[in-house]
Amino acid sequence: MSIYADAVFAPIDRDLALERVAGGNETEVYRSDDGRFVAKLKHELGGSSAEALAEAKRMRAAADAFAACLGPRYSIPSYHLLARDSEGRVQILVVQPYLHGARPLCTLNYRAMPVAERQRLARELRAIIRRAEAMLLRTGSMPDLYGRTSGGRAERHVNRSLRRLPQRLWSFLVQRTILRSHNLLYTADAERPVVLVDYDFVRQGLLYRAIYYLMRLGLFWRDRVVIRVVLEGGARRAVH
Repeated sequence: MSIYADAVFAPIDRDLALERVAGGNETEVYRSDDGRFVAKLKHELGGSSAEALAEAKRMRAAADAFAACLGPRYSIPSYHLLARDSEGRVQILVVQPYLHGARPLCTLNYRAMPVAERQRLARELRAIIRRAEAMLLRTGSMPDLYGRTSGGRAERHVNRSLRRLPQRLWSFLVQRTILRSHNLLYTADAERPVVLVDYDFVRQGLLYRAIYYLMRLGLFWRDRVVIRVVLEGGARRAVH
C-alpha cells in the first residue's frame, strides 16, 4: 500500500492522506478512505488559480463530451475541483465514484469466461467502438479507450524519453488492443457492464492529433478482429 499525503486532498479527506491505487501516462489515482471515491491528480498541471480554472473548464468540457458520446451505459460522472496543494500551487482534482469489484480489461482471463459472458462482452465492446468512431468522424476527437499505466512520476519521465520511443510505438500499434485496455473496466453489471474511467483529451498540437486519431481509426479494425477471434472464436467452437 502506497500512501500519499498532500493538502490538495482537503476537499474530500480530513487527514489529507490517500492510498495510491493506480497511475497513468499523466495521472496519479488515489482512493478515498471510505472507499467511495477515486481522486485523480495531474501534478504537472499545477499553477495559478486562473490557469487551473481555465484548464479545469477544458477538462470538464471534454469529459462531458466523451460521456455523452458513450452514454450512461458506458460512462461514469466526473467532478472537477480546484484545490491548493502543499507547495502552494492550485491543482485540478478530478473525483469519480469508486467502482467496487470492477476490473480493467487488461486483467481479465478471457479463456476462463463462460461462452455467453464473452459474447455479451464482445457486443458491448463493438458498441463502444462504434460510438467512439462516430464522435471522431463528427467532431475530430474521441475518448481514449486504451490508456497506459505507470508506477509514478519517475517512471512516467523515463517512459517519455526518446530511447523509449520504439517501445511506445510497438505498444501503441501492436500490444494495446482494446482487450488489454486500462481505461475500460469490466463490471459484469447488466445495467453498466463496461465503463470508461478516463476522460482526458489529447493536449498535443493539431498535426499530432490528426495523425494519432487517424491511426486509432485504423486500429479499431484490428480490435474488431481481436474481439472476433478471442471472444467469439472459442464461443463458436463451443456451440458447434
